[in-house]
Amino acid sequence: MGRDDPGSADAGDDALAWAAGRGSVAAVPVLADIAGREGAGRRRSLTRRGRLGEAALVRAAQRGSEEAVEELFSRHWGAAYRAALLVTGDRAAAEDIAQESFLAALRALPRFDLRRPLRPWLHRIVVNRAIDWSRARAHRHEVGADAAPEAATLDGDPRALRDDVAAALLRLGPEQRAVIVLRYVLDFTPGEIAAALDLPRGTVNSRLRRGLDALGDWVSEEERP
Repeated sequence: MGRDDPGSADAGDDALAWAAGRGSVAAVPVLADIAGREGAGRRRSLTRRGRLGEAALVRAAQRGSEEAVEELFSRHWGAAYRAALLVTGDRAAAEDIAQESFLAALRALPRFDLRRPLRPWLHRIVVNRAIDWSRARAHRHEVGADAAPEAATLDGDPRALRDDVAAALLRLGPEQRAVIVLRYVLDFTPGEIAAALDLPRGTVNSRLRRGLDALGDWVSEEERP
């Protein structure tokens, strides 16, 4: 099973046809529409959909409901983008990664096992793609830390990290950043992080401990007069 594997449940021929014919093409304008459209009709439809549980929304999306796709996007976009941003430190890359991850999830949705929660599976895709992007940038010898304080904060978000913490986070390697983000931003347990990143539990605990120690040291340095 790969890092982005959605599970093995068969959602039926109608969902497979939808994914093959629409999931990778029609989803693009749908996602763009969600990001920019604020009409009263959309708000009313999302309010009605909001009364559905996530499994019911996924089931409806598997059957081709654009309204269900919109609601799933609305529920999960913010956290997906935030995670990608904190791992990459690059706004444009984070937006691309979050959108590409949603499209990958939509294409795989017909095979998604409804017994599993959607959120950890989606964030697993996002964070692994963000790690891959960060590794590729490092191989190109690009330096992202200079822009870290501005790039890694979310304007107007009350949960946004302090600038010094965001800057320190991007001094870590992408693998350490990922475990910190999964644990303390996305609320994954160490066991869930191990499964998401295909790592032994001990490795996750070690990266968390070393990463937190390094963050504490760097932030303390910045606070000294």
